[in-house]
Amino acid sequence: MKVISTSPSFAKYDNTPIVDLQKNGFEYLAFPADVSLDELKPHLKDTVAIIVAFTEINDKLLDLAPNLKIVCKHGVGVDNIDLNATKNRNIWVTNVPNANKHAVADFAFTLLLGAARQLPQAVEKTKKGEWPRIFATDAYGKTIGILGLGNIGKQVALRARGFNMQILAYDPYPDHAFAKEFGVTFVSLDELTERSDFISIHMPLIESTNNLFNLERIKRMKKGAFLMNLSRGGIVNEADLYRALSDKIIAGAASDVFVEEPLTEHPLFALDNFIGTPHIAGYTDGAVSAIGELCVENIINCLVHGRKPIYVVNGL
Repeated sequence: MKVISTSPSFAKYDNTPIVDLQKNGFEYLAFPADVSLDELKPHLKDTVAIIVAFTEINDKLLDLAPNLKIVCKHGVGVDNIDLNATKNRNIWVTNVPNANKHAVADFAFTLLLGAARQLPQAVEKTKKGEWPRIFATDAYGKTIGILGLGNIGKQVALRARGFNMQILAYDPYPDHAFAKEFGVTFVSLDELTERSDFISIHMPLIESTNNLFNLERIKRMKKGAFLMNLSRGGIVNEADLYRALSDKIIAGAASDVFVEEPLTEHPLFALDNFIGTPHIAGYTDGAVSAIGELCVENIINCLVHGRKPIYVVNGL
């Protein structure tokens, strides 16, 4: 029984997940993230589980994997996996929604503070021998708007409490108990857009959120506001964001995600009021290890012990 991984970070810091697979009788094969379907093809017939980061799991691949039982997303977002196709073939699809929530929430505030205090500019100028007196923006006591109050959004809210921020949130499925306990106010998307000094996006990319932040919506933000995206690139229209930042419609923005990844060039990268990072919010030693362990736990429970895996996302 083969288990294939196309996630570059699986077992990167600790090979315990691989050892656990081998102890339970699985043959483990690792491939790079950009592996082609032709390269995978000779191995798919005997593959029972795939651990995937960004590889497309679609009908073309599934047709070549008749014995596949489970696809484990090495992360949270499953927009690269055809959920209907896997469900129709009775293949479990799981993700790991909790393992990296602290890492991503920490990084959300890293970007928030970095943008507000113009940290990249200060570091760059200091290294060039300059001694800039950069006039920056406070975060303490301001209003933060959190789009998506799920596992990660809630952790962002808890960190915002430490900065004495007023916390607004928008979520189609509001957790009122959490909001009441931790001082979060649910508002409409429009109200959140207009009132927030900082907006942090933690929603999945689906049809209703695609291009959610276009030029029209960005223009409704405060002139001194900042926009952070740590979810998926398609939620923010990148061309519209470039125009908004160039025209100083908002103060700044930061994004860990882009429509096309990996990305080496982009007009946004030339702007002083934009911070771009290479999709690393959840990429820490602790988070990566925890994600890998849970992926393997699901594979073993499903295929060795006959138990239903946890965090199933395709309705099986």
